[in-house]
Amino acid sequence: MLETLVRMSGVIFLGHPFFCPITDYKQVDQDMSNHLDIHPEYFTNPQLLAIREGLDVREESILSPRAVRSRDGVRRRPEPYAGHRQNFALDSDRILHSRAYTRYIDKTQVFYMVENDHITHRVLHVQLVSKIARTIGRFLGLNEDLIEAIALAHDIGHPPFGHDGEKVLATLCREHGLPLFQHNIQSVIFLEEIEKGGRGWNLTLQTLDGILCHDGEIHNRVLRPRPEKSFVDFDREIAAKSEDPGLALIPMTLEGCVVRFSDTISYIGRDIEDAIELKLISREEIPINCRKLLGSTNGTIVYRLVSDLLANGLTEDGISFNPEISESLLELKHFNYQRIYLNPMIKTGLAKITACYRAMFESYLADIQAQRDSLIFSKYLNEMSEQYTRSRPPAAIVRDYIAGMTDDYFLVQAAALGCEVPVKV
Repeated sequence: MLETLVRMSGVIFLGHPFFCPITDYKQVDQDMSNHLDIHPEYFTNPQLLAIREGLDVREESILSPRAVRSRDGVRRRPEPYAGHRQNFALDSDRILHSRAYTRYIDKTQVFYMVENDHITHRVLHVQLVSKIARTIGRFLGLNEDLIEAIALAHDIGHPPFGHDGEKVLATLCREHGLPLFQHNIQSVIFLEEIEKGGRGWNLTLQTLDGILCHDGEIHNRVLRPRPEKSFVDFDREIAAKSEDPGLALIPMTLEGCVVRFSDTISYIGRDIEDAIELKLISREEIPINCRKLLGSTNGTIVYRLVSDLLANGLTEDGISFNPEISESLLELKHFNYQRIYLNPMIKTGLAKITACYRAMFESYLADIQAQRDSLIFSKYLNEMSEQYTRSRPPAAIVRDYIAGMTDDYFLVQAAALGCEVPVKV
């Protein structure tokens, strides 16, 4: 019946080299229902399957030859290709419905302990990255669903209080025999090993690779994807990056490269606007060369950087900025680091936050080692699978728990332990 419906819709897909016909519908129903807790008939409804197969075939006519096809998504635990959603759209939905994504709402982007509702938080940043990247992807003929999935999840592993919190947690991890904390690796850990009680969301390799390799702080003029990765390669890259945080990783897809550039495009001008809002800098202080080439407002900076990428288009080398634009962008990054990110005025409360991190880490670690009932059990470990608790040392469990906290939750729990917490100004 499915073949008949699809042929009636004008879509011929059974000869496609990546199509695996479903022969046991009852087994698909059961497998998928067990995985996602959805009524089993949803997965093998012929009308829905016909819609998805039509979308898959449509990609052949609208996407660039170098774009990733949705039916090529690879999962660590194979799932029947069922239901109406294509692989990367399904990834996006799983990310949006994750608990870790929900916690974006109260996570620092750059400025913390500031009483100002117009300052960017992490949740807005990832939405901006997604919008900018999807716009670029649309004009370059790339897979927007894959772009969206990578963009929405790329910062999901950030701990409380942004990059300053990440540095504190990295120090604590090193002191307790763990690799240095890195938010991109932690993003993968959340999505693969912590969500759903430790089962994870079973996202595609292409999405996870883009998350791991996003490194928007690293400056590149050209990004050339490194295709043909497998989960074995992916796991090796995580291990290598854990050992050497300075190791440069490159996405396996052009979609991942677009998100990486879009990460920079989304924050570079926005952080300037936030700094101006907080009166840390004035617009006239932006380097004159940057103002000439990129502009002096976030909107102009975003427009000119996106336009430059689109004008250069897809080449055999990947995607790139013009040399002059790239140099100006690098100069603007240096300006932001010196005048904004390293500005002592934005470190309000950092000494107290650092002390809170240390006190919480030591307290929760002692609770686990003594098997003492406490918050880390009632709010975290009691919900996790036995496989999760057995597969990592106590210090890694503490790292995972603290990294998942929002800023406010962190402060509340720190205060409950008797820590002196900073106050918003």
